[in-house]
Amino acid sequence: MSKRLEDFIKTNRAEFDDMELDNDLWTRVEHKLLLNEQLPKKRKEKSFTLGFVMRVAAIVILVMGVGFVLYLKKASNATTINLADINPEYAKQQVQYASLVENKRTELKALAQSDPQLYHEFSLEISAMDSTYKKLNNDLATSPNQERVLRAMIRNLQIQTQVLNQQLQVIEQFNQIKKEQDHATKNI
Repeated sequence: MSKRLEDFIKTNRAEFDDMELDNDLWTRVEHKLLLNEQLPKKRKEKSFTLGFVMRVAAIVILVMGVGFVLYLKKASNATTINLADINPEYAKQQVQYASLVENKRTELKALAQSDPQLYHEFSLEISAMDSTYKKLNNDLATSPNQERVLRAMIRNLQIQTQVLNQQLQVIEQFNQIKKEQDHATKNI
């Protein structure tokens, strides 16, 4: 403490001591403290931080996304139709032609390495027929005459097979002509 303050307190000590507190003051303070303890405490208002709100929103979006994916997966499984239930004979034909088309496409890819432009033109034709086949396959689930749609699918596969056979023949003829020309130029 500074010397001046100490001196001031010592000289005016009598003035500080002449004021006494009211005896009733401590009882009033005690009474107010007891009242505050007895009153129901107000709940603190909860506030949410932006981070908490963002986490909750992310969880909600994630759960909704998973639910939507599961819904779509269930819906796609529900639309899958067993072709044998419609007509077992047509189902066998469909499988047979579908595998035949796949084999022909594989052959076409192998033979088309020599002329990619020709292969590209051929693949555009097959893609158009394949999109028609996929549309028929999608329509099969909702069609009232499923047997008719199945016959149309089989007919589409038959046409695809014929077109692929013709394309393979064209490529083979093209390669044959190329070989003959190469052979003729070597002989000259």
